[in-house]
Amino acid sequence: MDDVSSDDKATGQDPERNRLSGRVKRYAKVGTDVGGVAARLAGQRVFGGNDRAGNAKALKEALGGLKGPLMKVAQLMATIPDALPPEYADELKQLQSQAPAMGWPFVRRRMAAELGADWQKRFSNFEREAAAAASLGQVHRAESLSGEPLACKLQYPDMQSAVEADLSQLKILFSIHKRMDPAIDTSQMGEEIGARLREELDYDREARHAKLYAAILADRPSIHIPKVFDALSTERLLTMSWMDGRPLLDFKEHPLEERNLLATNMFNAWWLPFCRHGVIHGDPHLGNYSARLDDAGNPIGLNLLDYGCIRIFPTKFVQGVVDLYHGLRTGDDERVVHAYEVWGFNGLTKELIEILNIWANFIYGPLMEDRVRALAEGVKASEYGRKQAFRVHQSLKEKGPITIPREFVFMDRAAIGLGGVFIHLRSELNYYRLFNEAIENFSLENVGERQAEALTKVGLDATNSPANL
Repeated sequence: MDDVSSDDKATGQDPERNRLSGRVKRYAKVGTDVGGVAARLAGQRVFGGNDRAGNAKALKEALGGLKGPLMKVAQLMATIPDALPPEYADELKQLQSQAPAMGWPFVRRRMAAELGADWQKRFSNFEREAAAAASLGQVHRAESLSGEPLACKLQYPDMQSAVEADLSQLKILFSIHKRMDPAIDTSQMGEEIGARLREELDYDREARHAKLYAAILADRPSIHIPKVFDALSTERLLTMSWMDGRPLLDFKEHPLEERNLLATNMFNAWWLPFCRHGVIHGDPHLGNYSARLDDAGNPIGLNLLDYGCIRIFPTKFVQGVVDLYHGLRTGDDERVVHAYEVWGFNGLTKELIEILNIWANFIYGPLMEDRVRALAEGVKASEYGRKQAFRVHQSLKEKGPITIPREFVFMDRAAIGLGGVFIHLRSELNYYRLFNEAIENFSLENVGERQAEALTKVGLDATNSPANL
């Protein structure tokens, strides 16, 4: 990887911008690792045979060796129902978000490039070893000059070139789906995934996302948002307050009261921003949350840790979500159809609407019963939604295909991920009352006003978001 010097920054040149040389390097790496899988599939088409399990394992092994966006894309697609055949989804789910961290020479160069040659004088302590490493960057613990614990998130070098190169190769994964006689047209998924990845590379935008959530959830003190340290942050370095906590899964066997407390905060951290401001936290990975503890080690709230994958929706989409809920509850078919059309589903027939309702009733089911209940009895978190997705897929083979609107991609994925957390925690809540609290006094005008006010406060503009272009 090319070094980034402070001299480049000073002259206004940025060697890590999307550039041909960086893309060529990435093309070569991707071509070597993934091209073999594509060739294997092509050979099976010519000579017969279809070893799905073997092909899926080969693809996982190829992608697992690639630090960067293509690995993240694979993880995303594995969590979107029917984006890939089940054999591929099962294998790709095994890709770990923890990648080997880059060493001190990279850290020293990155920090000097972002904060200047004397960067270490701006911290009272900076740990050399990464506390966590993922597909696009790694996190180091540090301490401010005033003694505040910090989390410094450093982006890996040449990620912008890697993203653009990998997005151009994304067609490999979608072609796999196409070869398996798909019932669902996933063409718009590539656009949405591309928008999300480009946003995740902009740490200045992620800092604004964190401030946005702090503003939106200011009245929910049990949901903790880290403070952003602007003077120690850039487009490729994000410094926030370090938040101590424990993984949510550590509480799977704790008393129901504690599990319910965590689940309630998870529900509110996701649904309240969406219903009231048209914003969702689009990455349901458990590593993005932790339990906040009191001095005795008991959970008292939720830490929301990562803000790279935030989706700002047009307010009409939020209206569609609420209309579909009420339409399904009251049997108002006209309202249901209108909601699907607002979401962006086109060419709907009576048969296709009935198929979509299978999925909608699954997602909304726990929200429709005014009673305390588990989210799903006898279902593993890894299997949540798979049975319903299979039914929809089989039905669409006969009545489809249907194009999935891009706005729906992360909404659906995040809802499934959220449900998985509730199943892991074995929470028992009145989801109906929680949801109806979130949509109390709902109106499109109120959402629009709240969204505009919150975005303006943190310097964001929904109309200029890559997600909405």
